[in-house]
Amino acid sequence: MSPQNPNPPQEQPTLKLTSTEDYRDGYANSVQVRMSVWDFFLVFGTMSQQSAEELTVKNFQGIYLSPQQAKALWNVLGHNLAQYEQTFGSITLEQLPQSGGPVN
Repeated sequence: MSPQNPNPPQEQPTLKLTSTEDYRDGYANSVQVRMSVWDFFLVFGTMSQQSAEELTVKNFQGIYLSPQQAKALWNVLGHNLAQYEQTFGSITLEQLPQSGGPVN
């Protein structure tokens, strides 16, 4: 007699993606990450430089994520970046000076 599975596999629900009326796409070349015990706060903006002495960042959207959702985003971005680099080559980053500001 074979043992019965006490937890039979459950069918996955169908995923239905929709957008709210206020949904919008945007381009960001600046992302600031702030964190607290309870959440991560991502602030998206566009950065421009009019002179050698000054960078201007115009923030346009802030998104709060739970620590679990932030970790899931980290995993998804890492997977997609690896695929991108495999297809198009290595991505290099220019390093900007750190502000040394507080972490909230």
